[in-house]
Amino acid sequence: MSAPQTPPDRPRLPWDPPEHFEKRVPDGDNRERLVCGRCEFIHYQNPKVVAGAVCTWKDQILLAKRAIEPRKGFWTLPAGYMELGETTEQAAQREALEEACATIEIDRLLAMYSVARIGQVQIMYRARLVTADIACGIESEEVALVDWADIPWDQLAFPTVVWALAHFHESRDKTDFSTYSNPTGDLARMWPPRKPAGV
Repeated sequence: MSAPQTPPDRPRLPWDPPEHFEKRVPDGDNRERLVCGRCEFIHYQNPKVVAGAVCTWKDQILLAKRAIEPRKGFWTLPAGYMELGETTEQAAQREALEEACATIEIDRLLAMYSVARIGQVQIMYRARLVTADIACGIESEEVALVDWADIPWDQLAFPTVVWALAHFHESRDKTDFSTYSNPTGDLARMWPPRKPAGV
């Protein structure tokens, strides 16, 4: 049983647990949790859900250059954390609007990726832009509609962006396909980012 410690090289942050919480295995559980030493309340820490989309206008793909960390200055697909009270489809639409001032229509589910090392589940859709009108949102330095041949593969922000683009390419002419998940082989090791073989 141990109280979580704030690292000595930084002040306490708002999301640090209160000092009266301790790490221990609650009765009937099988892993360490943060438990209130006063009332036994258990603070569960669960993965975050990210929703986004590969958005197209005709044959071009919407990309946004990140204006915030992590990976500021690198290109990504519109995506972000879900808010309470919205569906994954609504979250993907909101993120496209926030990051690229883009209005999109969801086509279908493309992929669901588990990113266990950072506690995320990423849900990606195929979507169409309603119009070609796009502009930088507050989290973007630049937005662009790019041809497939012009995707800046070595400047993509995250492995899951590479995966989603590769899976989109594989399914782009299909109306019926199985939802993609974490890739294996070379695509799974696509870091630093680069154009996958055969894409």
